[in-house]
Amino acid sequence: MVLPDGPALSPLQRRLRTWKLIFRPLQTIEERYSQYGDIFRTNTNSEIPFIYFCNPKAIQQIFTADPGTFSSGGGNGALQYLVGRNSLLLQKGDRHKRQRKLLMPPFHGDRMRTYGDLIYNITSDVIDRWQIDKPFPIRRSTQEISLKVILGTVFGLDRGERYEQLRILLSDVLDSISSPLSSTFLFFSFLRKDWGAWSPWGRFLRKRQKVDDLIFAEIETAREEANHRDDILSLLLEARDEVGDRISDEEIKDELLTLLFAGHETTASALAWALYWIDKIPLVREKLLAELATLPTNPDKVAITKLPYLSAVCQETLRLYPIVTNAFPRVVQKPVEIMGYQLEPGMVVLPSIYLTHQREDIYPEPKKFKPERFLERQFSPYEYLPFGGGSRRCIGSAFALFEMKLVLATILSKCELKLVSHKSIQPVRRGLTMAPPGNMPMVVKQTFAVSK
Repeated sequence: MVLPDGPALSPLQRRLRTWKLIFRPLQTIEERYSQYGDIFRTNTNSEIPFIYFCNPKAIQQIFTADPGTFSSGGGNGALQYLVGRNSLLLQKGDRHKRQRKLLMPPFHGDRMRTYGDLIYNITSDVIDRWQIDKPFPIRRSTQEISLKVILGTVFGLDRGERYEQLRILLSDVLDSISSPLSSTFLFFSFLRKDWGAWSPWGRFLRKRQKVDDLIFAEIETAREEANHRDDILSLLLEARDEVGDRISDEEIKDELLTLLFAGHETTASALAWALYWIDKIPLVREKLLAELATLPTNPDKVAITKLPYLSAVCQETLRLYPIVTNAFPRVVQKPVEIMGYQLEPGMVVLPSIYLTHQREDIYPEPKKFKPERFLERQFSPYEYLPFGGGSRRCIGSAFALFEMKLVLATILSKCELKLVSHKSIQPVRRGLTMAPPGNMPMVVKQTFAVSK
């Protein structure tokens, strides 16, 4: 059997490598890439090898393989503590296909247009509270924007006691795993011990249970107000699968959790990165402002999201530091050959988003922020994959980009936002994602009077 090269590690070395991957994930996989090339395994002498791929041809073979070749969902066990066992992210086969089909409509087509004013108004409200010359951590604001947007689109909520409780609790849950150290219990089962409300895991579980209770209460309210709502929750309550069955409340709750956690945390980080680069490289900001100046007064929100340079800035932001470093793990179900390597059932395949985006042969000067590269050529879904790919591509990708573009355009049109320090920053682990440091400060230097 032919397998890729990789380090031979003892059990202790494998444990130490896992700690290193938690605290210094990008450096760890870059070291492996420089040593072994674009296809390598991380635990050579383990019974279950994990094999990394960042070769576009290999990724294409993985994403387009026959459905029975790989199984996805089961390799994402740590996610169940955030999103519940019924989440789309954890399903396999026909169940995954069914849930994906039910969840797709709210994030595509004409419904996207209805979200434009909501995103603009929420962003404007947050900007209005910024004070000139008073530094603040920008990620806190982008998280507030993205959380309010997702609460508005998913639940139709913008005020009220339950809205405030959900907003605070969701932030608390995510903040409880916001550092490499505090996220370790997602990676090590022996740390997941409930020793009461004062233990880290016990505190996390109790907060999660409160979130569940609030969502169940909102499901019941939505059912009573079915004829007066136009949000994702109301759509899920009315949804039917191919045989006419409704989704259970438990399933709806877990899907809503998935949208709430995945739909705002990732966008918040991407927005913070974009704002960093827009000020870090003044020419980028100049080009964006020039492009926005071509729009008419009170432009259509969808027209804003089609601006080419604005789109390129968002694409380059997600290329350079993708929020998730790997696509969904695929577990081999039947023997398959990928780029000449023989993979057997049980092996785990990891298409590396980050390493693929760092390939010099695809992206010259890959460490530089260069939006122009997306205006000069089109990349295949196996070369550029910030939202994963194949049947596991993020269903909210179109919505995330739509929101990202509108938020950036609104901020640029309303104020001049500057970094407090131009010292370069590096991504840090935030739970299961990568993000800019949470304390990265920015400051408003001036505001502009603009019409809606």
